[in-house]
Amino acid sequence: MEKRSFNLVIGVTGSVAALKLPILEKSLMELNEKLQDYKIQIHIIATEYSKHFFQTDEIISKIYDDTCEWETWKKRGDPVMHIELGKIADMMVIAPLDANTLAKLSTGICDNMLTCTVRAWDFKKPLLFCPAMNTRMWEHPITGTQIAQLKSWGYEEIPPISKLLMCGDVGVGGMAEVGTIVEKIKETADRLFKAL
Repeated sequence: MEKRSFNLVIGVTGSVAALKLPILEKSLMELNEKLQDYKIQIHIIATEYSKHFFQTDEIISKIYDDTCEWETWKKRGDPVMHIELGKIADMMVIAPLDANTLAKLSTGICDNMLTCTVRAWDFKKPLLFCPAMNTRMWEHPITGTQIAQLKSWGYEEIPPISKLLMCGDVGVGGMAEVGTIVEKIKETADRLFKAL
């Protein structure tokens, strides 16, 4: 029996934790080997700054960015990529969610393909987010307010962890471990398939 497709959009932003994108993708592909009922189809939306932290040729899945957004639309009736991705998606996970994009999402700013996709997101579909930033940024009072805003819309946080950060500081702000993120994606996808 052929497995059903489960379309997962992974948003990746300009945090140094974006260097874990190849590991996340590989882990999800390995998970596909174990899944019985469905197969995860990965679609990646990368902000321009996120691409500083990983090599695009390391990624197997299609990467969508601001250039894709404008190349696909020429005239009325052409696909609008941030709308199309939202339509085909069963779930989105933003890993990592940097402080800049967190601020944009919490106030409705949509100035790139990722933020536009989130702004047009169907609230009946799950959206998970994995904050990642320096401890001082994490502890800023506005961060808690912005996280609470996303949660009030039904988005689900996979909280950051305390660790030695890339800058040399130790504290909360590191993106959740890839294994934790994959586990949460699977748990959410399993729940959706059981509801069908």
